[in-house]
Amino acid sequence: MAKSKRRSRTGGAGSPEPVVEQVDGGLAELIPDRERPRGWTLLLDGAPQSHVDLDDPVHLSFEYQRRLGHVADLVAPPGRPLQVVHLGGGAFTLARYIAATRPRSTQQIVELDALLVQLVRKQLPLDPGTRIRVRSDDARAGLGKFPDGWADLVIADVFSGARTPAHLTSTEFLAEVRRVLKPGGHYAANLADGPPLAHLRAQVATAAALFPELALAADPAVLRGRRFGNAVLLASDVPLPVAELTRRVASDPHPGRVEHGRALTDFTGGAAAVTDASAKPSPVPPPATFRQRGDRG
Repeated sequence: MAKSKRRSRTGGAGSPEPVVEQVDGGLAELIPDRERPRGWTLLLDGAPQSHVDLDDPVHLSFEYQRRLGHVADLVAPPGRPLQVVHLGGGAFTLARYIAATRPRSTQQIVELDALLVQLVRKQLPLDPGTRIRVRSDDARAGLGKFPDGWADLVIADVFSGARTPAHLTSTEFLAEVRRVLKPGGHYAANLADGPPLAHLRAQVATAAALFPELALAADPAVLRGRRFGNAVLLASDVPLPVAELTRRVASDPHPGRVEHGRALTDFTGGAAAVTDASAKPSPVPPPATFRQRGDRG
């Protein structure tokens, strides 16, 4: 393992300094946010993964994180505690957000990269009063250890080398998600794709094979296949809060669009559902895709 460079998070009398360490998934960098005294961006091999503000955990900087935050806000009445499974940890941004907005929530993070978990725990410690547990495990294997009907919300945000692993794209994987969800529970996934959007269309078709209610939120340029970027897929067995989600996504600093119903069916263009036998990782993002926008890969 490469020698790590660690600096004080407070920086003493000066500004905070970056923290760089080799983790299982590559070179991790924690870069201080010059506009927020305790704000940090996590990069892996140069690709932005998460942003977190330890003083203000409800601040969501990245576009995809804001959209997942909207989902967390809308899947239950305000303030009601939730049981949440996070597949993929990053800097634990969404778990911190839910802990702040829904006190007494019980959350489990499943993150394969044990060294990344150690780095985040040390440099960006969780509030000890939050009910957040972190397991170092493969996302699908870890999901299999949850009892039936445990979760109100499952959030999938798993990238390895800027790609979603193939075994997290199939109907068999989503069958496990559905098993872990309570009746009326919700599944949200951060997906990344670009033209011709074959992966994104197939992921919508795959979710449609397991869930009767779907919505997709993304930048209009992504949905039109004009650039590579992120989309948040929301699925459930109950009607979704589409109107309010649409309003919030449209009001974001980088306004997005929500597709659902017939428009979302048309978007899939007859794509087939993905099975374990046909699964492939999400496509490799073009160089510098995530350096100028609040997306990740």
